[in-house]
Amino acid sequence: MTVPFYKYFNLFGFAKLLSVFILLSFNLVHSAYAENNKQTLLILGDSLSAGYGLDVEQSWAHLLAQDWQQNYPERNIINASISGDTTSGGLNRLNKLLDQHQPAWVLIELGGNDGLRGFQLPVIKQNLTQLVQLTEQKGAEAILAEIKIPPNYGQRYVSRFTQQYHEIAQEFKLDLIPFFIESVAVNPDLMQRDGIHPNAQAQPQIKDFMDKALNNAIQSTN
Repeated sequence: MTVPFYKYFNLFGFAKLLSVFILLSFNLVHSAYAENNKQTLLILGDSLSAGYGLDVEQSWAHLLAQDWQQNYPERNIINASISGDTTSGGLNRLNKLLDQHQPAWVLIELGGNDGLRGFQLPVIKQNLTQLVQLTEQKGAEAILAEIKIPPNYGQRYVSRFTQQYHEIAQEFKLDLIPFFIESVAVNPDLMQRDGIHPNAQAQPQIKDFMDKALNNAIQSTN
């Protein structure tokens, strides 16, 4: 029995449509797989990483995320920094953030507000220690950022405050990133009027510093 030509045409059209559907499905699955398998850096910080006084697009963390999209497409950055946050506040937030984003690395950039408010040093150290422990318990690598505070809090307090970061890094064998705004903090042209927060002009310089420091830390954890 002869099959009408229009039925061949319908079969050909259906096969073509099916091929397109399969190709689109494959691309969607591949994209979803690639996205889900990106390694995430979670930034748990305060105003220095949140971009206080700036547009989000101007902050060093956003600039770094843009760079990594091109240079390290297998990586992703989640900036969970909040202006004014403390080590205690970060500790209250971290568990949920770890479950939500399942990061490979967590940059802990907290403690500045604790120091500026004169919190007790043992409490600050305990909170930082628990941040590191919780990060590692969830299977992520902790990267600790050194924080320094102005000298007007007294030499003993200031010295012990910063020393705690070195002690924690040594105890847990962590990469300690040197105080990342130190090079810009001495230049008034790169600081906002409060003298505490870097301005927009300083952000690319901070981004370059953090790019190198974080890459070194990540390589040492592999």
